[in-house]
Amino acid sequence: MMIKSKSTFKNPAEDHLFFKNWVSKLEKLNQTSYEQIDLNTSLGKTICWAINKSQPHLKTLVIFPGFRTCSLFWDFDNALENLKKMYRIFMIDTNGQPCLSEGNTPDIKSDGYGLWAAEVLEQLNIRKAVVAGASFGGLVCLKLAMIAPGLIEKVILLNPGCLRSFSLSFKNIYYNLLPLLAPSSKNVKKFLDNAVFCKPVHQLSTEAEKMLIDYEVFALTRFTDKAQKPYSMDEDELRKVKGAVYLLVGDHDILFPYKKSLDRARSFIYGLQETFVLKNTGHGIETSKEAMSIIKHIMEA
Repeated sequence: MMIKSKSTFKNPAEDHLFFKNWVSKLEKLNQTSYEQIDLNTSLGKTICWAINKSQPHLKTLVIFPGFRTCSLFWDFDNALENLKKMYRIFMIDTNGQPCLSEGNTPDIKSDGYGLWAAEVLEQLNIRKAVVAGASFGGLVCLKLAMIAPGLIEKVILLNPGCLRSFSLSFKNIYYNLLPLLAPSSKNVKKFLDNAVFCKPVHQLSTEAEKMLIDYEVFALTRFTDKAQKPYSMDEDELRKVKGAVYLLVGDHDILFPYKKSLDRARSFIYGLQETFVLKNTGHGIETSKEAMSIIKHIMEA
């Protein structure tokens, strides 16, 4: 596969240790053990975190995270608790993001991420799975649905960053640039409060929010990000998406305001089954317990 860019940690040994300790803290908070699986893919080493891996009789959920996040964000405050009891769960740390996976990325507008995602599922011996992606992860899911629809039972998109362009509103630009230009816990919190959550309805516990802030400051200060940003997939691409697709959006997502995403999904994704608009929910919809309940409902249907 053609490598478009490579992101790197400033001090890989030291920074990887920080990340491993961060994972251990999350395991302790959630009283959950995440099994680390190392895969060799065309983008280099890819890390997956598994729950119930050794129970192949269970239906499988595969998770792809958003940009500048890792897949374990999905389990802040034990959000996956009800799903852990019933399903095998594989949380994939996307190459090129600040995590233990290597920093190689394909051209985002190519089929590369779809080919890579298919490799990941095949190496995990997953014959068919429900795949879910938040923000940038939604783009990865749709690329996979274009390339290898036979591996997918259903696609669940959460505030996907690929159905419309990034909002250029003053509020969105300001709160996104603030931590980039001046990375600090204070500025990351401002970004989270105004762009990611919708307090008091959509928020994390104090402990989980601190872990999120620590991760973001770490990613902003220790990781040299060369990855391309999500883009609005064109009509022809969206028409190539095969299989059943479900869309969850938050009505307070200022990064990708939801109405245009709904309109384009309804117009161009032929397999769209249901849409859900979550009230008082920001861009970080993967941290919403309500979203996890809807995913459980979709998987049971």
